[in-house]
Amino acid sequence: MVRFGIDILLEQQPSWKLTNIGLVTNNAATTSNGILSRKALLDAGFNIKRLFSPEHGLDVNGADGDAIKDVSDTVTGLPVTSLYGEKLVPSQSDLMHIDILLFDIPDVGSRFYTYLWTMTYVMEAAAQYSKILIILDRPNPISGNLQLAEGPMLDMTTTSFLGRWPLPIRHSCTLGELAIYFNTTQNIKVSLEIVPCSGWNRNMFQPDWLLPFVPTSPAMQSFESMLLYPGICLLEATNVNEGRGTSLPFCTLGAPWIDGTALATAFNQSRHTGVKATSTSYIPREGNYKHETCHGIKLEISAPKEIRSVINGLLIIQLIRTMYPDHFSWRPYPTNVNPSGAFHLDRLLGISNSESLFDLPFLAFIDKIKQMTHIHDWKQQISNYLIY
Repeated sequence: MVRFGIDILLEQQPSWKLTNIGLVTNNAATTSNGILSRKALLDAGFNIKRLFSPEHGLDVNGADGDAIKDVSDTVTGLPVTSLYGEKLVPSQSDLMHIDILLFDIPDVGSRFYTYLWTMTYVMEAAAQYSKILIILDRPNPISGNLQLAEGPMLDMTTTSFLGRWPLPIRHSCTLGELAIYFNTTQNIKVSLEIVPCSGWNRNMFQPDWLLPFVPTSPAMQSFESMLLYPGICLLEATNVNEGRGTSLPFCTLGAPWIDGTALATAFNQSRHTGVKATSTSYIPREGNYKHETCHGIKLEISAPKEIRSVINGLLIIQLIRTMYPDHFSWRPYPTNVNPSGAFHLDRLLGISNSESLFDLPFLAFIDKIKQMTHIHDWKQQISNYLIY
């Protein structure tokens, strides 16, 4: 059974636990026994003085892209400073009476899931104000197999809170490993420690951990959603519903003007391995086409190790665009960090002028997306920073 960094730390009972501690966390961060990390730490005598929360808030219920306010934690009574509201970075006053910062937040293995970038801002603040930062590491739920990593690598012309620095979309690393990597490559020089998890190997997917699934945000309600997310999330930049407002986000997609049977047939004929499409109709509770009947497809995973998530999403967009040229359109996606919502596809993919990719003839498009998602040197680049 997998055990998280929080479990290992609780066993260690370090001498610094009586110093003033700040904890970056949310309700998705639990021990392997399902106890909230912050409660487990307090119960074990760790002197936590302040909590910090990422996007979606401490309760992980905040809508995608919505600003989160500072609150008081109903579980511990501690003050909670939001790092996805008026600011993204802890301030000097936030850290004035803090000696050590702990970071314990589960990730989903995709570059544009923002918890990773909150970690990098915390790293920079800890370095600036001479605080020790300790990452309580957790496994990558969509595996750490670097053969399954998918690009494109982020181009710095598209940098944003969805991707600050060059990284593949599907990176196949833990946050602890990426902290070590960025601490060196971005010259952050924070005093950094990693508490590794145990019982995990790089070929494991979340179901292999033999632990209950814990949602990390409102749209991450299943392992299947996490695995399909690196590609289906690209639909945010279109006028197609990506499954938000349903019980199967990123596994279900559609629009009122799509013929689900026709799209399922076209997708299955493309022979994309590891996943099969069936037609479906649904009414999303929120998001694109809220309270309207949508027709589309449900994606069912047959072989997690065979899925190329990014290619999967790009292929689906191109099929819909080709089949419904009079209905399909690109659209902005406003968020707290990008109020205009402009250039959303560029920011997700990490390449500029990304919409022009879909103007290629179909076979040329397939060749291009295979080429751009196949990242030859990522394994070599990251190898010196791997923990597991």
